[in-house]
Amino acid sequence: MTPGLLIAAPGSGSGKTTLMLGLARAFRDRGLVVQPFKCGPDYIDPAFHRAAAGRESANLDSWAMPAAMIAGLAARGAAAELVLAEGAMGLFDGAGGRGAAGTGASADIAALMGWPVVLVIDAGGQAQTAGAVALGLARFRPGVRVAGVVLNRVASPRHEALLRAGMAEAGIAVFGALPRVPEIALPERHLGLVQAEEHPALEPLIAHAAALVAERLDLAGLRHAAAAAAPAAAAPPLPPPGQRIALARDAAFSFIYPHLLDAWRAAGAAVLPFSPLADEAPDPAADVCWLPGGYPELHAARLAAAGRFRAGLAAFADTRPVHGECGGYMAMGEGLIDAAGRRHRMAGLLGLVTSFASRRMHLGYRRAALLAPVPGFASGRLAGHEFHYATIVAQPDPPLAEVTDAGGAAVAETGSARRLPGGGRASGSFFHLIAGDA
Repeated sequence: MTPGLLIAAPGSGSGKTTLMLGLARAFRDRGLVVQPFKCGPDYIDPAFHRAAAGRESANLDSWAMPAAMIAGLAARGAAAELVLAEGAMGLFDGAGGRGAAGTGASADIAALMGWPVVLVIDAGGQAQTAGAVALGLARFRPGVRVAGVVLNRVASPRHEALLRAGMAEAGIAVFGALPRVPEIALPERHLGLVQAEEHPALEPLIAHAAALVAERLDLAGLRHAAAAAAPAAAAPPLPPPGQRIALARDAAFSFIYPHLLDAWRAAGAAVLPFSPLADEAPDPAADVCWLPGGYPELHAARLAAAGRFRAGLAAFADTRPVHGECGGYMAMGEGLIDAAGRRHRMAGLLGLVTSFASRRMHLGYRRAALLAPVPGFASGRLAGHEFHYATIVAQPDPPLAEVTDAGGAAVAETGSARRLPGGGRASGSFFHLIAGDA
C-alpha cells in the first residue's frame, strides 16, 4: 500500500490546511504523485487539496463510514507515490458516540491505515512546554504513531531554539519550523474556509506555501517517515440516485462529498451540472435532480429572480425525484429569510421556510432512519453530517426520517418529503449524506 502521513494538530487553527497545501505542492513540484485525503466530514478542504496536489481528494470518516468503505476510498492512493491526509480539529477529537469504525477522530484513520502522524504545533505563546504537549499526544493512544512535529508560527531564532530543546527532551523529532506568514493565511466565513473556487489568489498562495515548506522543512525526512498498514478488504461504492443525474453546481450549491460523485460515475451514471444562479433548469433528459448544500443565503435574491430555474425545477419534480441537502433543501422550500430579515421566494417544492435573521449553529453527525425514500435509497439508515446556521420557521410536510445525533439523541431537523401530482417526489434534509446503511 502507498506510504502516507497524517497531518494533525492538538486543536483547530494550528495551521494544518496551510501545511497540507504546502507539502502537497512541494512534493508534486519534485515529481511525486501525491494522493490527498481529508479526515472527517469537511466538504470544503478537498477542493483546496485538489488545487495543490492535482488529484481529487476524498473524505475518510470513521464515524460515518465502515472500515471497508474507508479502505475502498483509500485504495485510490495505489496509483500515487505518497499519501497525505489532513486531520480535523485535534488529533483525538471525535463525536460524542461511536460510529461505524470509530468516533470520527483523525487518530482513528491513522490507526486504521497505519499512517504516521505529523503534528503541527502552533508555538505561539509557548516554548519548551510544546515538547510536553507533543509527548502527551504521542503516548495517548496505542496504535497511533507520531513521527514528529512541524513547529508553526515561530517568532524568532531564539524561540525556535527553545522549542527544539523541549522537543529533544521529549524525544520528539522536529521536521522543521515555519514563521508567522500572514500572506498564506486562508480566509474564512461562517461555515469554514472560503471555497477554493472563490479564492481570488489561490495559486499564488499555494506556491508561496510550497516554497516556504521546501525551504524550511526536511522533505526527505518526511517522505522517509511515511508508512502504511496492509490493505483491508474494500466495500462497494454507494449506489447512484439515478443513471442521469442533474446536479446543481455553482457558488450557491457546491457542498457535495467527492466520494459520492466518484461512486456515481464509477457505477456508470452521468452527472449533468446546471447552475441555478445562471437561471438554468435541470436537464430534462435526467431521471433525478440533486441540489447540494452551499450558501443559498448569500445568493437568495438571485435565486428568487431565477424564474427559468424555478419553472424548470417544478416541471422536472412533477414526474421525477428531486432531493436537496442543507442549502439545496432550503432552496426547495417556500421561502428563505436572509440575515437582514428580508424574505425571498424559493422553489416551493416543499413547504419549508428558513431564516438567518437569528442565527443558531447546528453542527454534528447525523444518523437517519428513512420514513420516505431518498434517490438511491428506498429505505434503510443513512449516515451524514449537519452544519448550518438556519432556523426553521415552517416545515409542514411529512418528515423524511427519524434523525439522531452521534450520541443517539433525537434531532428536530428531520427533513421533509412530498409526493407531487405527476408522481414525482421532493425530499430534503439538513444533513449531508456520507454513507448508507450505517
